Amino acid sequence: MKLGYTTGYWSSGPPAGVVEAIAEADRLGFDSVWAAEAYGSDCLTPLAWWGASTSRVRLGTNIMQMSARTPTAAAMAALTLDHLSGGRFILGLGASGPQVVEGWYGQPYPRPLARTREYIEIVRAVLARSGPVQYDGDFYQLPYRGGTGLGKPLKSTVHPLRTDIPIFLAAEGPKNVALAAEIADGWLPLFFSPKADGFYRAALAEGFARPGARRTADEFEIAATVPIVIDDDVERAADRIRPFVALYVGGMGAKSTNFHRDVIARLGYEQECDAITEAYLAGNKQQAVAAVPTALVQDIALIGPAAKIKDELQRWRETVITTLLVSGSPRQLQQIAELIH
Repeated sequence: MKLGYTTGYWSSGPPAGVVEAIAEADRLGFDSVWAAEAYGSDCLTPLAWWGASTSRVRLGTNIMQMSARTPTAAAMAALTLDHLSGGRFILGLGASGPQVVEGWYGQPYPRPLARTREYIEIVRAVLARSGPVQYDGDFYQLPYRGGTGLGKPLKSTVHPLRTDIPIFLAAEGPKNVALAAEIADGWLPLFFSPKADGFYRAALAEGFARPGARRTADEFEIAATVPIVIDDDVERAADRIRPFVALYVGGMGAKSTNFHRDVIARLGYEQECDAITEAYLAGNKQQAVAAVPTALVQDIALIGPAAKIKDELQRWRETVITTLLVSGSPRQLQQIAELIH
């Protein structure tokens, strides 16, 4: 199992210690470094800035929100960063949710799976550079349909370093996971749990079995964000994760539509999700955090004494995951690397 370091997205400003942590991840032999975006910092600028000090680790977006950029703009960023990194870039894409897509980016959200399929087809066409890009889809048209009539099909002036840059897809529901297996090179799960391994294996198998699927299960990468907190006190370790869970279950989506909540509920925590959401939406964040049970944290994270984590790792090694994406200080990354390897 490989390790990746995820910087996440910024809260109120740039996170401290990231440069040192990336250097340590590179030194420790981590496979990849990732940057994220929500509705504050973007994912490309930090990845380029911090990634410039590395020479070996792969550099990925986890995730670049599709509604933030047209498919051609995403392809331009990918081929640019791939050149600058010497062929180390991974384009991680995700649809996000209606609150962000429509509320922040002012873009329509309906039919996200069909939109994702068109988006990735255009990105691949730009990167292939086999000719001027023309596309007539339901969501995207190149040239634009119904404009001035002066648009013309264009081909990237830049020759891609790689015409087949890896594309990973963030997905949580079974239909989107199957889509990732069909059209992408990897999957970026959030709130993965070994308890759900069979559920996800079935969704992935459906995608791999579709006509024209790009990869087989053996070729496909699955890089899951998995919090790891080494602490002799399990409850204290869980306290580090509870706010993160409460935010995503209670605050990262509408009450009627929250894909993160759905993932947790499928693990058997429907009532707990209701309590977290109710408290969070009422403005009582502390109550929401307190409503996150330790059992739930232990289902989606590795927490507690080092010996306990080492024992539990075997369950994770038996899942579909190929890479654990972790965070922490340089010292914490070294401890994690020692446990995993």
